[in-house]
Order: sequence, then structure tokens, then C-alpha cells
Amino acid sequence: MKLAFIGLGNPGEKYQKNRHNVGFMFLDYLNKGKIKFKFDKYLESEIAKIDLPTTNNQKLATILAKPQTFMNRSGRALSKIMRNTYLPPKNVFVIHDDLDMRIGQFKIQLGIGPKVHNGLASIAASIKTKEFFRIRIGVDNRLHVSDVPGEEYVLENFTENERKSIESIFPQIFEKLQIIVRNLE
Repeated sequence: MKLAFIGLGNPGEKYQKNRHNVGFMFLDYLNKGKIKFKFDKYLESEIAKIDLPTTNNQKLATILAKPQTFMNRSGRALSKIMRNTYLPPKNVFVIHDDLDMRIGQFKIQLGIGPKVHNGLASIAASIKTKEFFRIRIGVDNRLHVSDVPGEEYVLENFTENERKSIESIFPQIFEKLQIIVRNLE
């Protein structure tokens, strides 16, 4: 079995530490710096291929992809990745920011996502299904709803404390992923 983890974000140095780029951050955690991401022009993504360890001491061939199409066009890159690798939607995990949840929260769900997320809308329209896994990582740390509009807030950088809080849940997410993947086999 082969898997793909697609981290959503925006390309470029300017966006690297934005809340919107938490998907890229999680892929860096999974990769642990072992393999350099390489740009694939056809797939419009930075790609790294790793063997993901599972709970039963197996290793799964896994594609890590950071679409370079900007968030709102993520579906274009993901559809190319799926066609090129013959992956069914249930073997695709999309990691993204979620303003419906506070920092430090996450959910892994199949076919269910936040109320509004342009990256996910692009993906569902491009691959013609919503039946892929979403790894929803909470990024909201606003005290009041009216503080900053969501579309501006996600393009702001994490504070140092927020970044540490986000990174502290990555091992928990990975642990839950291993259980889900084992049940897919």
C-alpha cells in the first residue's frame, strides 16, 4: 500500500511561518530532515518520498507533497499527484490549518472538514470527491471573533509560543495516524 500526505500552504519565504502553512510544517516534522524536498514541475509540488514506520514495525511507501500552486489552487497539484501515482482518495491525507479549532487541537477525519477552506474546496472540485482524509490542525488563537478577519489572520506568522504549541501536538497526530493507517491495511 502507498500513501500520500499533502500539506497545504503557500510557497515562498514570505509565507513560510504563516498559520496557513501548518500543513508544510507537519510534513517537515514527518520527514525529520532526512530527505530534501525536490520540486517536480509536472506535479507542481515539492516532493519527498519516505518509508513511514507503522505500529506493527512495517514501513509504508509514502509521498510527502507541498503543492506550490498557492492554497486556493491546491486541487490542481493533488489531482496530478493522484493520477501519477494511482492513489485512491482514501490513501490521501491532506494536512491543513483550521480556524474552527483553537491552537493545540486537531482532528483526523475522512470526508469531513471545516465549514470554509478554499484549499479543500479546490481539492474536492479537482478530484471530484470529498472522501479523502483531512488532518485538521487548529490555528485560532484570537481572543475575540472580531479581532482580525480569518482570511487575514491565517496569513500572519505564528508567534514563537504558538509555533511551539503547534509543534508539540505533531507527535500526537502521528500516533493517531499510525492507528488509522494500520486499519487501512
